[in-house]
Amino acid sequence: MFLRALLAFLMVPVVVAGIVPFTIALYDPFKSTGSLAGIFPLAIGMAILLWCVRDFYVSGKGTLAPWDPPNNLVTVGLYRFVRNPMYVGVILILSGWAILTGSPIVVGFALFMSTAFFFRVKMHEEPWAERIFAAEWQNYKDNVPRWLPQLKAYYPEQ
Repeated sequence: MFLRALLAFLMVPVVVAGIVPFTIALYDPFKSTGSLAGIFPLAIGMAILLWCVRDFYVSGKGTLAPWDPPNNLVTVGLYRFVRNPMYVGVILILSGWAILTGSPIVVGFALFMSTAFFFRVKMHEEPWAERIFAAEWQNYKDNVPRWLPQLKAYYPEQ
């Protein structure tokens, strides 16, 4: 199980949030000098991503990979405040890369990925969760926002 989780992490977020933006910035003819301020969202996004990957593995008994999804609805950790913290973390990482490198193409990539995440969640992940987790998902969905974190933590037993 751990090897599957590690492989999924290396194949999905490391590529999308690391290798692709780094490569784009490396060859972007339009990039400016950038700013070290990008380290802040990049580091916060990375912490969020790692926390969420751990929660998928420990609480969800699965991985972030579409071919090996969690077996349990994950409602712990950051998932108590927002339904898609992993995607929020990746967007923060991409935003950090864009600021750090001064690459407008990385900005475009971040916007593209934000849009792709929105449609993936709306068209695939949420219908899947509704089918698999039924009433548990409905209760969670009714109490936790999709993208912008709420201040009050969700506790399913309340």
